[in-house]
Amino acid sequence: MAEQLEVKELDQVVVRFSGDSGDGMQLAGNIFSTVSATVGNGISTFPDYPADIRAPQGSLTGVSGFQVHIGAGKVYTPGDLCDVLVAMNAAALKTQYRYAKPQATIIIDTDSFGPNDLKKAAFQTDDYLGEMGIDPDRVVQCPLTTMVKDCLADSGMDNKAVLKCRNMFALGLVCWLFNRDLDLVANFLREKFAKKPAIAENNIKVVQAGYDYGHNTHASVPATYRIDSKEKVPGRYMDITGNKATAYGLIAAAEKAGLRLYLGSYPITPATDILHELSKHKSCGVITVQCEDEISGCASSVGAAFAGALAATSTSGPGICLKSEAINLAVIDELPLVIIDVQRGGPSTGLPTKSEQTDLLQALYGRNGESPIPVIAATSPTDCFDAVYSAAKIALEHLTPVILLTDAFIANGSAAWKLPKMEELPTIKPHYATPEMKDHYTPYFRDEETKVRYWAVPGMEGYTHILGGLEKDGKTGAISTDPENHDMMTRLRAEKVAKIPVPDLEVAGDADADLLIVGFGSTYGHLYSAMEELQKKGYKVAHTQFKFINPLPKNTADVLLHYKKVVVAEQNMGQLAAYLRSKVDGFVPEQFNQVKGQPFVVSELVNAFEDILKK
Repeated sequence: MAEQLEVKELDQVVVRFSGDSGDGMQLAGNIFSTVSATVGNGISTFPDYPADIRAPQGSLTGVSGFQVHIGAGKVYTPGDLCDVLVAMNAAALKTQYRYAKPQATIIIDTDSFGPNDLKKAAFQTDDYLGEMGIDPDRVVQCPLTTMVKDCLADSGMDNKAVLKCRNMFALGLVCWLFNRDLDLVANFLREKFAKKPAIAENNIKVVQAGYDYGHNTHASVPATYRIDSKEKVPGRYMDITGNKATAYGLIAAAEKAGLRLYLGSYPITPATDILHELSKHKSCGVITVQCEDEISGCASSVGAAFAGALAATSTSGPGICLKSEAINLAVIDELPLVIIDVQRGGPSTGLPTKSEQTDLLQALYGRNGESPIPVIAATSPTDCFDAVYSAAKIALEHLTPVILLTDAFIANGSAAWKLPKMEELPTIKPHYATPEMKDHYTPYFRDEETKVRYWAVPGMEGYTHILGGLEKDGKTGAISTDPENHDMMTRLRAEKVAKIPVPDLEVAGDADADLLIVGFGSTYGHLYSAMEELQKKGYKVAHTQFKFINPLPKNTADVLLHYKKVVVAEQNMGQLAAYLRSKVDGFVPEQFNQVKGQPFVVSELVNAFEDILKK
């Protein structure tokens, strides 16, 4: 029996799985993060994969990565650099080593470092570790492919199927390193491959083999590790991606409002998973239609809104361009519609699998005419649930299309999520026409306080009306080209949006801070972490994050003008900063802008903000 290694307690750890895009790194990382969330750890994940459908095997451009940050308490980012790097081939080591800490443990499959593999990865010699300056003592050199073949020799699986199980051996080894319960892994695999139990059991066998390899050989590491949760809040938890949380939020909002949910969509990276997830929930009354293009996806949703459904459409930046005319129809008809924009790198096709925040001004202004729309930006994978629920509530109660901005980082990333109880969610009361309006109803009769029109849906006897893209008379609902009426209707549509109540900005950190860090949406975790790091260095720093962008919170000017210095950090060329300057007189912020298709790096933020503080 192997000697028992010391088990060290850790507060947090970052693990990065990497290999060919067909090596199952996303699945291995997803299982490890799910198991960690199940035992109460805080998690934050970052799937980082190429846009190629299938790059040449072993090529530098075909490497797929999955990084997960696990903590005893709450974690806010996937981590700048990893403590453990799994590199399934030479190309993975070559491209992913830059994401590893100098002292990181590296696990490699030595069977995938042959002469041809090294050539594809552009290594100059067969001393690949020396060439990269990697200390061999930090490397677990494992003939992983050989051991998987031996493990499944009697399984009846062909060679191609056997090789697909290599990721499970690596997962088993990592589970051993962090003392994870393999029963949780087995449960995950049996559920995932419920219709193929033989595949599930073979994968479970390989996971166990990887675990046993670590246990029996100690894998050249000085200790194994444990990350125990410090605070456990009772409840049911799951590891959830932003896209899945968005889908669940729409279902919850429809249920709360007593409406059918309709999603008209067209597949586009990285938003497609919302359509896929909602299509599984017909039992909840969900209707999904995969339309022939982006335009019809949005137009069909406008029709569903007219018919009385909670209507939504999901897309990314290129789709928002195409949907703009149909969105404008919802603006002038004043119909409730939730538009989900999962932002990606652009312009044009750009970086389809990478993340940016470059659609903000398009969301605010990217339509013809004066067409104000509420805009909300989710701050994390789990916040996607709350953000889309808020978007649906605003749409139904204020009769307006609403744009929700997420992005590839939080849509594909995941975190531990406590399932909410329906009775604890805010009420949603659609702004329906009243019984007193029967036989006297006109479509643009409004509430005097909120300026919201009253919603009548087809089938309500005595509420017959017509909506359309031509301007209507505010009193009769008939087509009107009267200049004064158009001016009035334009102002009413803007006033209605401006009157929507949104929460005040919350400021974290030092009340008398010398620097306020400002961001919006998905950069929350990185900016908050940067604030904490600067405080550890003795600086007085504060942070606020915009989730509601149109209308802005009422205390926006008070917050932004209160501090000596303000820096607006965003993954674009300064869109939020420009918007805030236009809305807040006298606001002249510093800016930090990156457009790399990658999440912020906390250490880079700290250095940049420290420079601003020293000015």
